[in-house]
Amino acid sequence: MFEEIFFPRTAERYRAAPLVEQRERYLVHLRETGARRSALRKCANDQLSFVRLLELDGSTRVRVSQIEAAAAIWARPKGRRFVRAASPKACKRFVSCGIQWLLFLGWLDEHERERHPHRAKVTIFEEWLRKERGLSDATIRDYCHAADHFFFWLAGRGTSLDAVQMADIDDAFAAEYRRGAWNRRTMHDYAQRLRAFFLYAEARGWCQTGLAAGIMAPRFMADETVPKGIKRDDVLRLLASVRGDRAVDKRDRAILMLFVAYGLRAGEVGGLRLDDLDWENGMLRVRCPKPGRTHLWPLSHEVGHAILRYIREARPSGFGRSLFFTAHAPIRPLVRTTLGKMVRDRLAGIGIVSGRRGTHALRHAAAQHLLDQGMSMKVIGDFLGHRDPSSTAIYAKVNLAALREVAALDLEGLA
Repeated sequence: MFEEIFFPRTAERYRAAPLVEQRERYLVHLRETGARRSALRKCANDQLSFVRLLELDGSTRVRVSQIEAAAAIWARPKGRRFVRAASPKACKRFVSCGIQWLLFLGWLDEHERERHPHRAKVTIFEEWLRKERGLSDATIRDYCHAADHFFFWLAGRGTSLDAVQMADIDDAFAAEYRRGAWNRRTMHDYAQRLRAFFLYAEARGWCQTGLAAGIMAPRFMADETVPKGIKRDDVLRLLASVRGDRAVDKRDRAILMLFVAYGLRAGEVGGLRLDDLDWENGMLRVRCPKPGRTHLWPLSHEVGHAILRYIREARPSGFGRSLFFTAHAPIRPLVRTTLGKMVRDRLAGIGIVSGRRGTHALRHAAAQHLLDQGMSMKVIGDFLGHRDPSSTAIYAKVNLAALREVAALDLEGLA
């Protein structure tokens, strides 16, 4: 492996250094995930720095705090054979490389952001949701995130699960209310998911009985807000911002056109595969994880051209049948969170930095455009894949033209 990324004399030096097998195995792994030669060389350099600074020999596990301390030494002037100190961005990359390498080897003692005293119980709960309840991966992730969030807060108080009282749960909700970052709907969902965990915990004897029954979800009015899409002019500016020839521009243009033209959800776009494109008949097959159905869409010329350009000129090959992949190593299929970040970054690039800026904003914008064109609620509901007409009824609240007509009615003195 070293001979592939270094000149022969340099490769000999890297091969003679300690932990050659562990270092080389990880570099091979990175190459298989699409890492370029320049990235492999940087990683190989960082590995030697970690071996030297942490005195690695595989006999003890390494904490994240130790990696960060090593990065502070590495970042000093002449700490990495440079006269100037390393930039914060370089330090962050160095720490990330160390965490990922030691995590790959199984030598990382802990990852503070993912550990709390009851992580094993959340894992058991997760398996039950998947095998017994048969819930989707996205729903399971939301339930487990709620449980993790509560346990991180509980760990700060030094309270164990078997000692949790109703007052502790009330305090957790009060803390979120004081923080002011969640709206009523988010607090409601958090309570529902936390109640599900405590129902399971009570059945397993992990906690006192009666706690789940005492978790009261905050009330909120259905459809109390209006859809928060972006203006049509901003949608057109967004599409115009991805006309470049970079690989990432070609990918993002195809993705954004799917959001804008079909109003798809992030999970639907992330789940697209090459087999879902029927070029001969001009059709697109979309799996809808939320309703659990599959829809067929006519593939428009503009969207099809953008997708075909991405496949021919920018899509990584040899990593599976998924349609959209990350632009940089490690190469892997795009997921919902990655798509959301991409849309937010692209909107920020055209100056939209407030309000709802995720993928659902484009979905709402697509529905609003149909509404402005005079489409019926039934057509819009079918377009969005709604099974329940009430899911579409919220868009009637933003049909300003119709509301003005109602306001202009002559009540003939009845008022």
